Amino acid sequence: MSAPDITRENLLQNKLKRNYPVDEDDDDKADAKVAVNETGVDRSRKCPYLDTINRHLLDFDFEKLCSVSLSHLNVYACLVCGKYFQGRGQKSHAYTHSVQIGHHVYINLHTLRFYCLPDNYEVIDSSLDDIKFVLNPTFSVHNIALLSSNTKLTRAYDGATYLPGIVGLNNIKANDYCNVILQALSHVGPLRDYFLREENYGKIKRPPGDHMILLVQRFGELLRKLWNPRNFKAHVSPHEMLQSVVLCSKKRFQITTQGDPIEFLSWLLNSLHSILGGTKKKNSTVMNSRIGNTFQGHMRIYSRKVLPVDLDPREQEALLQTEEYQETSVETPFLYLTADLPPAPIFQDEMKQNIIPQVPLSQILSKFNGMQEKEYKTSKESIVKRFEIRRLPPFLIMCIKRFNKNLFYVEKNPTILNFPIKNIDLSDILSQDEDVRAQHPNTTYDLIANIVHDSAGADQGRRGTFRVHILHKGTGKWFEMQDLHVTEILPQMITLTEAYIQIYELRKEDSQKSQSA
Repeated sequence: MSAPDITRENLLQNKLKRNYPVDEDDDDKADAKVAVNETGVDRSRKCPYLDTINRHLLDFDFEKLCSVSLSHLNVYACLVCGKYFQGRGQKSHAYTHSVQIGHHVYINLHTLRFYCLPDNYEVIDSSLDDIKFVLNPTFSVHNIALLSSNTKLTRAYDGATYLPGIVGLNNIKANDYCNVILQALSHVGPLRDYFLREENYGKIKRPPGDHMILLVQRFGELLRKLWNPRNFKAHVSPHEMLQSVVLCSKKRFQITTQGDPIEFLSWLLNSLHSILGGTKKKNSTVMNSRIGNTFQGHMRIYSRKVLPVDLDPREQEALLQTEEYQETSVETPFLYLTADLPPAPIFQDEMKQNIIPQVPLSQILSKFNGMQEKEYKTSKESIVKRFEIRRLPPFLIMCIKRFNKNLFYVEKNPTILNFPIKNIDLSDILSQDEDVRAQHPNTTYDLIANIVHDSAGADQGRRGTFRVHILHKGTGKWFEMQDLHVTEILPQMITLTEAYIQIYELRKEDSQKSQSA
């Protein structure tokens, strides 16, 4: 062995001892020469082990960690058994696996390059492109434009048929409250189109040590996998996305503990909004993010203090003249509206059954018409507020407040909300200001997502399960998704459920004119 070869061997041994990733370029140059010179043919293009690849066992949804060392550096996936190993040097875990078990084809999960071990040469074959696409799906502008009008079913490698976007999410333990939010947001057109193109957010700069950028990257990866038309299976595991949620929320939202979807939705939208450069200020120099342009509306809140009841009329009139008891107003942005349900009846009817009341959507939305007042009591004072909508967003998120915490437990209101699925006119809650109405030529919304909470009783609180109803625009059909279960549902059945969170889409003027014509 010559002196340069001895020096190179010592360097490789030192890297392995210190758990450093092996320099792949050196291995490629050396092994490529051996692959060509010994056999006389280029083994990179004629690998004899390609028929051992088992696509049924490949699953790239989980965290990219070595199954032995738990390191995330230089990780390779075995394409025969699907396990992850670190490195491909002579003392690496992937090399040992290839010698002991006899599995020879691997892919680098970062560079998407294929290698054959223990011979250690790169495999170049166009038949492996489908594995690359499953690991990292990519969408062109033309492909994204056709998603909303697609009506064709796709057949996965395991034989199951599915519509891209209508894919079940795995429930690891108690993360169904996250799954329904992720499913609903994946069908918001502008948000989906933005995150399907990785170059839109791939160059965002964050301070050193800031983990929040992981949330954007993992959310984009999950949306690309949900809309992948060439999946190997008809379901996706949100493991990496949920890992980033636990990390970025500082364990506020857990995989193993049931949570509130509206709290998760509020945190997720605000976090994405701030990472993408959004701000709360209306006239800020910072451009609004994709989140703000899609979901953010504006309202004006009028508030005044309530006069004490034990004062005589003269004292009350004197207090009304003070600045403290004058009505004040402030304009603030919002990402979703919280509608209040009337209290559920306490007593049973003459048939000794609990009456499940029903309330129309227009009644709970009257809270935002600018005229109806609502009293908010605190330990020191009471404040009366009224809300006036000044700007309606392109996509309106509405939360129906069903859960109230009393002294003993969280109580659920089982009131049924009567709502239409199409042609919901919200001009009644819009401000009467002429300038505001001139900016809203169209105020008709259509429902695109409906999140439902199911529980055994009113005293169960949030301990039930969540499911979501999604409208597939291409086929015009509604689908019910609860974790991995995906079934088609009639639109008439959606209005009979206990709706918790709803997402409405503003109807465009051109579509409205075409329908009227």
